[in-house]
Amino acid sequence: MPDNESLAKHPFSYQRSKDGVVRIFRSNHLATTLREKSALRFLSKISFANEENSQLIMAKATGQYKFGNENDRRE
Repeated sequence: MPDNESLAKHPFSYQRSKDGVVRIFRSNHLATTLREKSALRFLSKISFANEENSQLIMAKATGQYKFGNENDRRE
């Protein structure tokens, strides 16, 4: 998961259009676009989330998160 410091410096935001498309931004740059079922799932999750959890939901939706064990892998 992204750390809280990274999310504070470069937060996610989203916009919902009238046609149901959801656009997720990070630092005012488009990160991903969700349509149809993906957009509906995202909106249902985020509607009950606080600010911190909202950031994590948006990070997962964009694929811009880490599991935390990447640095442990040494090749």
